[in-house]
Amino acid sequence: MNAPPETITAEIDATAATWDNLSPLLIDIRARRNEFARAQKIPGEIIEGFKRVGVYRAMAAKRFGGEERTPADFCRLIERISEADGSAGWVASFGDGARYLAALPDDTLRKVYANGPDVVLAGAVFPLQPARRSTDGFVVNGVWPFASGSPGADLIGVGITVEDDATGGLVRVAVMPAKKVTIRPNWDVIGLQGTGSHNVVVNDVIVPEEWTLIRGGPPTLDGPIYRYPSVAFAAQVHAIVGIGIARSALDEVIAMAGSRASITGAPVMAERGYVQLEMARVEAMLRSARSFFYEATEELWKEALKGAVNPSTATLMRLAATNAARQSAEVCRIASGLAGSGSLSTTSNLARAMCDSFVVAQHAALNEGTLQSAGRLLLGSAAQPGFP
Repeated sequence: MNAPPETITAEIDATAATWDNLSPLLIDIRARRNEFARAQKIPGEIIEGFKRVGVYRAMAAKRFGGEERTPADFCRLIERISEADGSAGWVASFGDGARYLAALPDDTLRKVYANGPDVVLAGAVFPLQPARRSTDGFVVNGVWPFASGSPGADLIGVGITVEDDATGGLVRVAVMPAKKVTIRPNWDVIGLQGTGSHNVVVNDVIVPEEWTLIRGGPPTLDGPIYRYPSVAFAAQVHAIVGIGIARSALDEVIAMAGSRASITGAPVMAERGYVQLEMARVEAMLRSARSFFYEATEELWKEALKGAVNPSTATLMRLAATNAARQSAEVCRIASGLAGSGSLSTTSNLARAMCDSFVVAQHAALNEGTLQSAGRLLLGSAAQPGFP
């Protein structure tokens, strides 16, 4: 039998993983968010903090020491982290990687979780790079951009194409130890600067076939969370980051509104009619998007509990995720405008929220094209493979 890649996992005391000690971590994240942006990554001690509060075991199988939380539970955790910092929330959202890994063979999964459930998966799927077959598996080469969270990952997954590969139009992902991958720093962007979404470079790494999975394909494991569609779940855990960022932006405006006077002699923000009107509008906008998001999540989860999910329900979940991301970006834009010159500093939370939320809404799983795909399905036409 071919030898698998060396398994890299994180050892951590299971008793330490509890969401009850999240608050101290959030305080630390808020205090250091400017540092994350400068470093272009979330530091290792914050990743360890995510492990302590159970981010990476949340969606892992109970048989491997995980918790198999519900999708809504996990999204609420990511939402709270994102209120503290969008980049931290984005990196934490990759705790959904356990759902992707569930498509690996059972023997491989036992190796992945040999030292515990707190395994950090990162990587990048597109653009797909050609891999060639060998007697030991697949020889993988290429460069993949936007590998969010890769500096703190244990495992890296990359999208590959293989000649005559019968995947039904879905993507094959090769999973390998992070130490076999080179991170090429190039994440020089206006938002989500701390996510470490650098290029990853793979040179002649042999990945056994049993260490590859089909993205969106059938999982090896059984249970409700594994009937919940993985691609839709990945989109929604990114989208909820935008909701958390927008909540932070509105709270910032509320905090400053009662005391911030205009240098021109105008009344404090809270007493200006246009501020009152806009705050009411964006509060309703954010809460509406959030409600649709969690309503769709719960509906999809109910179906997963009963058996196979309905594609139309998954489509509504994708629509709710895209709507959440795009409405959140609009909320942050308006909030930043209400603050006037108070949002101009590069270290301002409002400036950060506006840029971070914009980047969330630009993601390939949440951009305007996904609205078109959802619309096509709602009207009875076919969408591209992999959607919803």
